[in-house]
Amino acid sequence: MIIKTAELVHTVGVTTGKLPDTGLPEIAFAGRSNVGKSSLINVLIQRKSLARTSSTPGKTQTINFYRINNEFCLVDLPGYGYAQVKIDFRRAWGPMIERYLRGSERLKGVCLLLDIRRTPNEDDSLMYEWIVNAGFKPIVIVTKSDKIKRSQVKKSILGIKNALRITGDTEVFLFSAMNRSGREEIIAKLDEILDIEERGGREDDED
Repeated sequence: MIIKTAELVHTVGVTTGKLPDTGLPEIAFAGRSNVGKSSLINVLIQRKSLARTSSTPGKTQTINFYRINNEFCLVDLPGYGYAQVKIDFRRAWGPMIERYLRGSERLKGVCLLLDIRRTPNEDDSLMYEWIVNAGFKPIVIVTKSDKIKRSQVKKSILGIKNALRITGDTEVFLFSAMNRSGREEIIAKLDEILDIEERGGREDDED
């Protein structure tokens, strides 16, 4: 995939906004606050700051839709799990995100981002379950891989898999925004998802 154009086309407040119909296949990115979703998107689309990053966890409280090559959209879901976010926002966040995951006919795949330095918590487990229950195989992206020693990577990945009870056929990608490692593998996965658009992102039900 060659990224020719990328633009922010919709920003939806999770407490007041209505989800748009982009008319294009969508791939969503979910993860804990400060896990690096915006940094990942910027690296994937090869833009320095189209997706805004913040040093303040929980600051981004919108769902952002980025149109790529006028062919598909990357959807940046708001970060979760930051205790100082107002309680009314946290209550509104869950239903809207779950409704998007379950109800969007445009959604073809969901990436769950996890920090390699942190053991998945209850919020991560809930998001993983939401993705599975919505009929998707989560694409797990482990971020900030440059922050630990190479000798610790295998152990950290195993800990993440055990904490989330990740099955053997769930793909796990290592990524670093610092050195851009993992970008090509993730882009190839997005290519694969978009190529099977006619089959949809959800697993086929067995009769």
